Amino acid sequence: MVAESVGIDDFVAEVLPEDKLRQVTNMQQIGGVVAMVGDGINDSPALKQADVGIAIGNGTDVAIDSAGVVLVGGDLRELDTAIDLSRATVRNIKQNLFWAFFYNVIAIPVAAGALSAVGFVFNPMIAAACMSASSLFVVCNALRLLLYKNKRLKSGTKGENSRLPPQISDNETEEGIMKKIVNIEGMCCDHCAARVEKALSAISGVVSADVKLKKNIAVIRSREDVPDDEIKRVVEDAGYKVTGIESK
Repeated sequence: MVAESVGIDDFVAEVLPEDKLRQVTNMQQIGGVVAMVGDGINDSPALKQADVGIAIGNGTDVAIDSAGVVLVGGDLRELDTAIDLSRATVRNIKQNLFWAFFYNVIAIPVAAGALSAVGFVFNPMIAAACMSASSLFVVCNALRLLLYKNKRLKSGTKGENSRLPPQISDNETEEGIMKKIVNIEGMCCDHCAARVEKALSAISGVVSADVKLKKNIAVIRSREDVPDDEIKRVVEDAGYKVTGIESK
C-alpha cells in the first residue's frame, strides 16, 4: 500500500467527503495545525476546514478555490518543496527581526547621544548611512529566498524510504521522450497555469506538461508525436491562445 511504502502508520482510506471533513475536524480538536491535500470536488469541504488547504494544480476548480495553497502541476512531490520553502521563509523573517532589533537597540541610543558624556557622538550623515545599510541588509537577506532550491528533489531522492520515480527535468533527456514548447497567450495567474497544465496532461501520449507562467510557455513531454492541431485545440478549449509550437 502507498501508506506503508512512505512510512505512514495511521490512515483512513475510501471515505466519503463528510468523513474527510470529520477526520480534519477531529484532528483540529486534538490540537495542532492540520493540513489537507486534495484535488477533487469531494475534497473541497475538508480543504476549506483545514488550517492549511493545499490543492493539486491539475485538480478540479472547486478544490483549487477551496484551498489556500495551490501546487502548480500534478506532482505531489512539490508538497515537500512548499513546506520546505515555508520553513525557509519563517527562518528568514526571524533573522531579519533579530538583526533589525539588535541594530536599533544599539544604534538609536548612540545616535541620540547616549555616549556623548565620553565624547562619542554620531554625525547625522553617518547615522543616516547606518540606517540605510540596515535596511539594505534586511532586503538582501530576504532576496536570498529567490535562490531557493529543494535539494532533496534536485537530487531526485527524498531519502532511503522514497519510492517515488525521479522527475524529468528540462535539462534531462530520456530515450523515446519527445519535447515540445508551446507559447501561450492569456494566462495571468497560477489558476490559469493549472488549467492549461491539466488540459495538456490529459492528451493521449503526454508524459508530463509543465507550464511556466512567467515565460507564458508550456513544456510538453510525450512518448509519441502529439499533433500541433491537437495541442492548439486543447489549449483553446481551455480558454487560451497558442501563438507558436516548437519541437525539441
